[in-house]
Amino acid sequence: MSEQETLGLAEEFAHYRRTVLDKVEVPGPAAVRRTVRGRNRRRWGATATTVLALLGGSAIGYAAMSGPDHRPGPVEPTPSVSVSPTPTPTPTPSPSVTSGGPASAVPDGRISRAQLLGASVTLPAWRAGRGCPTSAVRISGDDREGVNWLVALDHGDVDGDGAVETVTLVQCVLGTGGPMQVVAFDRDETGKVVTLGRVVATTIDKPQWLFALDVVGDGTVRVQVGDIAPGGGWAAKWSQRQWRGYRWKDDAFTQVSGPTSFGPNPNLADVSVTTGDLVLRVADDGSRTGTATVRIRNRGTAPVAHVVLRLGVPAVVRADVDGWETCSGVPESIDPIICRLGQLAAGAEMRLDLDFHVFEGIELSTDKADVEVQPMDGERDVLPDVNRSDNLVQMKMIYG
Repeated sequence: MSEQETLGLAEEFAHYRRTVLDKVEVPGPAAVRRTVRGRNRRRWGATATTVLALLGGSAIGYAAMSGPDHRPGPVEPTPSVSVSPTPTPTPTPSPSVTSGGPASAVPDGRISRAQLLGASVTLPAWRAGRGCPTSAVRISGDDREGVNWLVALDHGDVDGDGAVETVTLVQCVLGTGGPMQVVAFDRDETGKVVTLGRVVATTIDKPQWLFALDVVGDGTVRVQVGDIAPGGGWAAKWSQRQWRGYRWKDDAFTQVSGPTSFGPNPNLADVSVTTGDLVLRVADDGSRTGTATVRIRNRGTAPVAHVVLRLGVPAVVRADVDGWETCSGVPESIDPIICRLGQLAAGAEMRLDLDFHVFEGIELSTDKADVEVQPMDGERDVLPDVNRSDNLVQMKMIYG
């Protein structure tokens, strides 16, 4: 700043002090000093601000403001700044919510044996003929006549909905047998037991029996089916058994694994026997001897493990030496004579020429003898024969 500028400022300050001090009414020395000091501090602050503003300006500005003939003009208002209004952000729409609300959980179809026995259920229809009720019935825990008997039960997710269902083996008990079916059950949203569908059922042809069921991890229902129903002399062990798999598809169960048919049952035997007359002639020692020819044929399609020949001759007619080599356990004086033979292949025939003798002076009480053949399984249990009429014939015994 030049010397002239400094002097101009000093005069302004001096004029200011004189003017202010002349107009102040002095209430007292101490008050005056406090008031003056407060005002001086405020005004000195304002003046200092003005000086700094002048010092920051250009040389032309300083000269114009400090000249004796120029007073500051009115201050121009600060030009307003045009600011574009900030756009109001569009609220992000909330995800739409359907009127149905969140999806409900899939009902749990795991039903215990006790719960199932206590529920009223509907079963798929039994095959035509005398049967058990199917609508609004209770399954029974025992095999009383005329009830729907709960034979077996298992659990698994069979319809692929992520929840477990209940699969049962049920029989309509009729006498020693009755039709059977595997049925799947579930629960609805209210917890009521409902029928999902039938997996498989017995038929008049085959399968005639259902032995077991098993639900595996992928939801396949495995059922052990049998070709022939036990009963009437037919043991369950003689039935051919197959595991077949079923899956839920298009609102029904369809077979997806295992055989679809049965071959000939090896335990379904068909053997026959024929024989000629036994002619007993007098030998040199006075006794009577004779030979009977017996033929045994396997007419079935499978081998028979064991064949047994029974000869119902009187006790006085005894087995002689010749012709009995192929037999085992032939007694000498027991009625009937039992000859245990070995295996007989399908379609094969066995011929036996059996010698007999009667001691001297013995008369026959009858002139006929029963000749019977019996097929047996590997455990020597007698098998039922599909045509028993040719299992037994009569042999004539004649004194020649």
